[in-house]
Amino acid sequence: MDELLAAVRRGESRSLVLRGEAGIGKTALLKYLIATASDLTVARAVGVESEMELAYAGLHQLCGGLLDGLESLPSPQRRALEVVFGLNAGEAPDRFLVGLAVLSLLSEAADERPVLCIVDDAQWLDQSSAASLAFVARRLLADHVGLVFAAREPAKQLKGLAELAVMGLPRSEAQALVESAAPFGVNEQVRERIVAEARGNPLALVELARGLSATELAGFGAQSVSAPSDGMEERFRRQLTELPEDTRRLLMTAAADPLDDSTIVWLAAAQQGIKVEAVAPAEEAGLCEFGARIRFRHPLVRAAAYTALPAGERRRAHAALADVTDADADPDRRAWHRALASAGPDEAVADELERSAARARARGGQAGAAAFLERAMELTLDPARRAERAIAAADAAYLAGSAEDALRLAAVAQRRPLDEFQRARLDALRGRLATMQRRAGEAPAPLLGAARRLEPFDRRAAREAYRDAFIAAIYAGRLAGGTGLSEVAAAVRVAAKTGHPPSATDELLDAAALLIDAGWAAGAAGAAGALADFLASPTADMRWLVFAYRVAVYLWDYAAWDALTVRILERVHDTGTLGLLPIAAASRVGWNLLAGDLTAASALVVEQDTVQEAIGGDPSPGSRMALAAFRGREAEVNQLDEATTSDAIARGDGQWVALLHWSTAVLYNGLGRYDEALKAAQQGTADPVGQHVSSWALSELVEAAARSGRPDEAADALGRLAEMARACRTDWVLGIEARARALVADRRHAEELHREAIEHLDRTPFRTELGRARLLYGEWLRREARRVDAREQLRTAHRMFTSMGLEGFATRAERELRATGETARKRTADTRDELTAQETQIAELARDGLSNVDIGARLFISPRTVEYHLHKVFGKLGIKTREHLDRALPVDTGAQVQRLDQ
Repeated sequence: MDELLAAVRRGESRSLVLRGEAGIGKTALLKYLIATASDLTVARAVGVESEMELAYAGLHQLCGGLLDGLESLPSPQRRALEVVFGLNAGEAPDRFLVGLAVLSLLSEAADERPVLCIVDDAQWLDQSSAASLAFVARRLLADHVGLVFAAREPAKQLKGLAELAVMGLPRSEAQALVESAAPFGVNEQVRERIVAEARGNPLALVELARGLSATELAGFGAQSVSAPSDGMEERFRRQLTELPEDTRRLLMTAAADPLDDSTIVWLAAAQQGIKVEAVAPAEEAGLCEFGARIRFRHPLVRAAAYTALPAGERRRAHAALADVTDADADPDRRAWHRALASAGPDEAVADELERSAARARARGGQAGAAAFLERAMELTLDPARRAERAIAAADAAYLAGSAEDALRLAAVAQRRPLDEFQRARLDALRGRLATMQRRAGEAPAPLLGAARRLEPFDRRAAREAYRDAFIAAIYAGRLAGGTGLSEVAAAVRVAAKTGHPPSATDELLDAAALLIDAGWAAGAAGAAGALADFLASPTADMRWLVFAYRVAVYLWDYAAWDALTVRILERVHDTGTLGLLPIAAASRVGWNLLAGDLTAASALVVEQDTVQEAIGGDPSPGSRMALAAFRGREAEVNQLDEATTSDAIARGDGQWVALLHWSTAVLYNGLGRYDEALKAAQQGTADPVGQHVSSWALSELVEAAARSGRPDEAADALGRLAEMARACRTDWVLGIEARARALVADRRHAEELHREAIEHLDRTPFRTELGRARLLYGEWLRREARRVDAREQLRTAHRMFTSMGLEGFATRAERELRATGETARKRTADTRDELTAQETQIAELARDGLSNVDIGARLFISPRTVEYHLHKVFGKLGIKTREHLDRALPVDTGAQVQRLDQ
């Protein structure tokens, strides 16, 4: 604890989770921290079990005193917190944007004075607050902020943070504590029984020692000593039974109010006829303190007080609290108290909970919305409305990212009488949940069935289900089982004949379906036109943007791919929808790899992994594997392969399998191990439709087959590639096809095709593909004994690969150069190589003129952390100011490679 405070005072940041059973001493440690942090700004929050369903309730406690700093935050972050705190109306903010805003708010407060944040009973935090604070904890670096949680068992969002397990006291110290706590002398045998049965739990030791009479402590009483830590709540409950009934009712009312607001509690007590004098026995017993705020001696006392009287009395307390809660200032808490006061179905309360759910959703509290809707369902008697509310609650749980709760609520709905529309919505939900849980093979069938049945009721919902079925089938590929992309495409084409005026998204979906269903010759032109119309439309829905990006790559349309992935990333950064950043970053990694900007690709991979860690997810290895393959790092590719492939196949994740085989083929072609490349490329091209990397693998297959002496296999792959090239006609696919055709052409046509490939690819931004075209041309020239001409092409290819960091291809080019009698110049050491991917990313953004605040918002870190990284960058580059970054860093990797090529 002392070291944590010392680090914060030094200007560092720390996060820590204290974990241990009830009564073990976590709260005592937090009190110690607060007592020794008088020179820090201390912000506190306590998780309350009855408040777990209220979105951002924990943040309200923790940050309520820091809102003066709102005005200094970037506008998207400021707006997010204003919505969350009810200061303004607006679109529901992404929960991770809220986390970034809290990080910035704490960092801003720490500019004046270091900040210590204390969260006790974190196991009872609402999901929204837990996710946001876990994000903050994972992003703290140089912000003068300490964040300490105490929990019996940390919530899943807090897993992976630094932990301190608070253990029971050693025997000698437990004995000393019993001696000091007992009001009378303790018989040695009694003391040993207490020590043995309390198992080192300090609270149990103290309560047992204080709870026995002098006779019992002397060893002559009949009362059992046994009260282990998990029975402490029951022991407190027994203490409460000794209090007057009005005192117990007062304590129960206080325990039911999570705000610990004594004014509210006294008003509710008056409603129940409880007089002020009722507090005295509780305070005399040391169970609580009534001041401006109500403080229970221990969270277990609150829990015991809440359950000390029958359920009917609890309902009376909640009813009284609802009556005295301002319906305008705090309608959601009032609705929640009314819900807990209801003994049976109550349609009026259920309606009020539905309105609270809408408000929670508007604040971005989907988990809170799900809780309100679930309770509304429980209070609903009408079977049809009960089913509708169960479906709405399941949808909200899905949007909150809780697949388990969504499936449970869907099962509840399934047990009710459902109409056809409701059954279709449930099937669509199950398909989306399968996609969310990365069980892609199980998703297309329910989504497609739901889309067909939604058509008569809600065409927009049906089109979204078709789109999601399309995407799920792409993810699953040939692992989809009975429902593949061809079946989805055929169904979309049938559904398109409805006569409704098509929107840009309709046209894109229909055109993509025609392309898959009818083939390249019949569908490519229409898909390209629909894609152009979509790009010109104002569509901002992320799921449609992702769908359009996949269509663009499938059409070999590098310009649309570029535009869409830039739009996707900008939207994610501008709106702060951090949960979507891994998908957005992955959509851009492939572009950067083909463009030869491995630094940018690496930065995006780091960002993907960092964000996955921040949101408590598992790192996605796909982008990292592709990056390793382009770098020629076999061990890294194989390690990722072994770690994930069997699991991916079991889940039906065909996209991962296709990416694995394409990446492996690129790796081994780069290393010149063509038999291994051929095997991977054969597997990578097995899925004929939907997977763009399967199309890319055709080029790898032609190269590997041609170099392995397998002309028939090369010819078959070339035929499929040529069909795409004739239909799509972009410089990218035409260059790839010419490059592949040159490998199997006779001497008369090969040179012309090599030159054609270079000419087409030179008009694209894809420097990697151009470098490979020059390498193949140089290899052909050497085999034709044209050494001087070969050296020119191989020298250029080698410089390009070396500059881009394609180590495998660079080594292959170097081997070919040596065979011509020339030795490639070794690359000299470059200080820039010492920069990490994140430092490079920050340095480039700073060079381009972004402020620390802008960089922090872009990369989901605080401005102070940006400053910390820039200080390290300056030291590594040997410069002193941001102005010097322009000469210390290249303007653009792609442009640099293009200059080398020219």
